[in-house]
Amino acid sequence: MMDRRSDAAAEEWLRSWSASVEQRAAEAHAMSQQVAALLVSSSGGNGSVEVTVASSGVPTGLWLDDRVRNWPAERIAAEIMVTMRRAQARLAEAVAEVAAQTVGADTETGRAVVASYATRFPEPQDDAAEDRERGRGGW
Repeated sequence: MMDRRSDAAAEEWLRSWSASVEQRAAEAHAMSQQVAALLVSSSGGNGSVEVTVASSGVPTGLWLDDRVRNWPAERIAAEIMVTMRRAQARLAEAVAEVAAQTVGADTETGRAVVASYATRFPEPQDDAAEDRERGRGGW
């Protein structure tokens, strides 16, 4: 049979554990909301192209400088795509900052979410630069 001290200790442990779970849930919710609100931009083509993406990686904005009017269509397309991939790759960095501020960068949750973004949106290869080096596109 348990004495009152054991009962009190068990109740205190249960309260502490419950508070810890609630705290982690609140932190995870805060991270989720902040990640969902992220917008990340990147520029390319010597500042002639800018693409903004949402946390899903979906483009939400595209800006083209008037200089692109003199570019061949395939160069414009290539610069847009590479710039979009750069913006998407920056999402992992932005998510890591949010994780550090909410759940903690070294927590299992923080590492898993950041790894998910890094896997989904890896650093892009500069396809436009590679095409220019290979002589494709003529720009």
